[in-house]
Amino acid sequence: MAGSSSHHIRNICVFGGSSLGKEKEFLESANHLGQVLAERKIHLVYGGGSLGLMGGVAIAVFLGGSQVLGVVPEALTKRDIIGKTIEEELHVSTMYDRLNAMFNHADSFIALPGGLGTVEEIFHISSWAQLHIHHKPIGLLNVNGFYDNLLSFLDQAVEQKFLTSSARQIIISAATTEQLIDQLQSFIPVIDPSMSRVNWTTKESRKKLRLDLSLRL
Repeated sequence: MAGSSSHHIRNICVFGGSSLGKEKEFLESANHLGQVLAERKIHLVYGGGSLGLMGGVAIAVFLGGSQVLGVVPEALTKRDIIGKTIEEELHVSTMYDRLNAMFNHADSFIALPGGLGTVEEIFHISSWAQLHIHHKPIGLLNVNGFYDNLLSFLDQAVEQKFLTSSARQIIISAATTEQLIDQLQSFIPVIDPSMSRVNWTTKESRKKLRLDLSLRL
């Protein structure tokens, strides 16, 4: 929550590529992320399946003894599209429902290297943080400098006054898993005064929260 000096992270949502990428370090980092999450007794929420970097982190978490929830839209449930989900699978109707379910079941978010879907997901979650819909920590695992250009873009957006400096601090980045998780756990959000009066708690949202499925982790 805002103002807290540390976060108790029980469930982390990981976004990442459904392919392995070009560099061997990408899969190595996905496997290591899963191992570290299990060692720290943190459970995984992800987009389901067993392919690419997402499959790598899910398998490592499962083998390490932590629990795994894959959130899969009905249209992608065919095994030849995303592969077999590791452990528990939650079916939803749409891609938006998938992101919303992952958001509700996670205390924090990490993006491994990936493509359009990965960037869309991490930016979507970050824009919600900018709007003060949540204060959950968000991080990029910047393997081999994969996200250097994206981070430069964010810095340019601040320079050109399309992004405030407080909003820029929403996205954390680190080159190693251990450093990134430590930063996520110690994250303190910078409150943008212009957004501090926004109240997203409505009767409709309270009703929706009561209807959301709870994660059995």
